[in-house]
Amino acid sequence: MNRRNFLQKSAISAVSVGLAPLIGSSYSSIYGQTSPGNKVKVGLIGCRGQGYANLSEFLKYPEVECVALCDVDDEWLNKRAGDVEQQSGKKVPNLYKDWRRIIDNKDVDAVIIGTPDHWHCLPMVFAVQAGKDVYVEKPLSNTIEECNLMVKAAHKYNNRIVTVGQWQRSDPHWDDAVAYLHAGHIGRIRSVKVWAYQDSKHTLPKIPDSAPPAGVDYDMWLGPAPERPFNQYRFHDTFRFFWDYSGGLMTDWGVHLLDYALEGMGVGLPERVFSGGGKFGYPDDAMETPDTLMVTYAYKDFNITWDHACGINLGLYDKREGLAFYGENGTMILTRDDWEVIPVVVNNVPRMEAPAPFKRREWKGPYNHVGNFLSCVKSRQAPACGIEIGSRVATLSHLGNISCRLQREIRWDDANSCFINDDEANAMIKAHYRAPWELPKL
Repeated sequence: MNRRNFLQKSAISAVSVGLAPLIGSSYSSIYGQTSPGNKVKVGLIGCRGQGYANLSEFLKYPEVECVALCDVDDEWLNKRAGDVEQQSGKKVPNLYKDWRRIIDNKDVDAVIIGTPDHWHCLPMVFAVQAGKDVYVEKPLSNTIEECNLMVKAAHKYNNRIVTVGQWQRSDPHWDDAVAYLHAGHIGRIRSVKVWAYQDSKHTLPKIPDSAPPAGVDYDMWLGPAPERPFNQYRFHDTFRFFWDYSGGLMTDWGVHLLDYALEGMGVGLPERVFSGGGKFGYPDDAMETPDTLMVTYAYKDFNITWDHACGINLGLYDKREGLAFYGENGTMILTRDDWEVIPVVVNNVPRMEAPAPFKRREWKGPYNHVGNFLSCVKSRQAPACGIEIGSRVATLSHLGNISCRLQREIRWDDANSCFINDDEANAMIKAHYRAPWELPKL
């Protein structure tokens, strides 16, 4: 819904569903000002998986207090309320099934959005509009149009802090690797290969539709997505393999890894994208997104390629996932665990006299990322992974999926955020919301 309709419908529905209307104007809560004891009071939307993993990191910081939880599933809402109380020693005072109640709660300083991808845009936009800072999970959104709207909202309400949950941006070993690349040690790079081979993403055998579980507000779970019968595979963890809600492995792992392909090469979005893939491993199962996909992002002097496969556990260099930067003097292999450089050897002579030593990660990225967000809430400085970074790599991932779905090359005009002379591709940029939900009007 747009802002005006949102306010009107919230007020109209207050009597029937017990909701107070959303506040009618923005307010500003500065760290420590609205919270006794210098606390940052947070509310979580989406409690089951990554959302609670994020909140758990927040609660490791003594300045954080969780004052609200929201989930459409009573089972997980109540379970996480107990988990928070056990971890923090404090009972959560507010439990909601409608995310708008968190936006409406003036005690909430910062909102954590841990919902499926199709539910990222609206809560983020209304949160910043209501004067709250936001930590939103990746990928930033399920469509390019929503990415653009979320960036526009962050700019319009530019006194708010918005962090995207690409926590590698706060893990030092990734930035150390990029600094090494930018110093030119491996020479000119002509190819970057990025891959994610995930045997944990296995087949989804078709199962019949059913009634939603007791305690689940399924209509709210669908929200702006098309109306569909309830099916267990479209719900919770496996939602990401259906186009209505997400973009498969391409947007799940792609935003983490492709982010550092762009960062390592110091580039933005490419003009030319072409990909090929499909359901090669499990052609008859319920999954809609490709279980196998290869994408080429073509730049003037080099290519970035993406390669993923469900149900296979090792890719290049016997790694499940990672990046390889191929330079004239050596190859850098960068993963979540570590990075190393393999020299190019010609006639038994290495082209690098002293390649970088093996570097292992400290495994503090998620904790550091939350710490960076909290620091920015206090200082009002730009976060390590702001919304522009999240939007850029989410759009890059969507480009790969769009090319695959169209089964042809596409050309991107980044300045105008559209495809070049391509009505069919441009139609796939759009977010088509189910009534009564509407895209925000900014």
